[in-house]
Amino acid sequence: MNRSACLIFNPVAGQGDPEVELAQIRAILEPEIDLDIYLTTEEIDADALAHAAVERGVDAIIASGGDGTLSAAAAAVVGTEIPFGIISRGTANAFATALGIPDTIAGACQTILQGDTCNVDVAYCNDQPMVLLAGIGFEAETVELADREAKNRFGMMAYVLAGIQQLRNLKTFDVEIETEDKIIKTSACAVTVANAAPPTSVLAQGPAGLVYDDGLLDLTIVAPTTKAGAIAATFHLFQTASTGNAAERDDIGFLRAKQFKITTDPPQKVVLDGEIAGTTPIEIKCVPAGLKIFVPLVEEIEPTEKLNGLPNLTVEMKEPAEGEES
Repeated sequence: MNRSACLIFNPVAGQGDPEVELAQIRAILEPEIDLDIYLTTEEIDADALAHAAVERGVDAIIASGGDGTLSAAAAAVVGTEIPFGIISRGTANAFATALGIPDTIAGACQTILQGDTCNVDVAYCNDQPMVLLAGIGFEAETVELADREAKNRFGMMAYVLAGIQQLRNLKTFDVEIETEDKIIKTSACAVTVANAAPPTSVLAQGPAGLVYDDGLLDLTIVAPTTKAGAIAATFHLFQTASTGNAAERDDIGFLRAKQFKITTDPPQKVVLDGEIAGTTPIEIKCVPAGLKIFVPLVEEIEPTEKLNGLPNLTVEMKEPAEGEES
């Protein structure tokens, strides 16, 4: 046995039996990896455990839990070149799906044992780490409605039911989006900035085929004005996710950039990697190749930009900063 790793395990994630799941992980990994196992608690979260593991100089860090646990543990590994493995056991498992990692324990463990490592992008949102996405408006309200009790009872359906309930209170807001070279003003009911996102993260699917190692963030603006329009726009985004074709509706816009500064009127709630994280304004910056992760290689799909058709749209081109190319 010549490999060792710190395993950070969240015992309250998902709907399975944590003792059985931990035993399954150990049965697969321990014949080949010397595991140093730590369990998260209410007092000690995955972030603290992962930072301590980095300080000890471990060979690898493996996190097992929901998207919040995985995101928190990954934050400690950013920029360290320590390989990071994920074993998803949450409700949505968006992190694993976005990176093409199996969301079964057996499949995820095999990815760690046999899969290649590659460097993937991460980001910081108001100085908080982001491996998946930040959602403003509709998505944040939906996530807040889908509380732990609902997720334990209904699983993924908790998000669907919360989304249907939120449609009754559909609200639009004014938004200003600033990138390196332009300032965009429009109105929307949802704005999503994604580093990586699975097809199930529908509101991030404007460009379709999101690329998690291109050094760029993908922003989707959803701007229907009626409940019927919102349903139609959502269905269209389901289609873009399944076909790989970018959105073509006038009430859906998207663009790519290295960083975004977003303000809204009135202020809107923000969900960050599945957890409520305050309100706008937010500033998000990409950290290219910031995380070394065990992940199967996938084919890249190049997204494009589309803004025309959004309501009350204005676009102001910015002068290049001193020292930057025009």
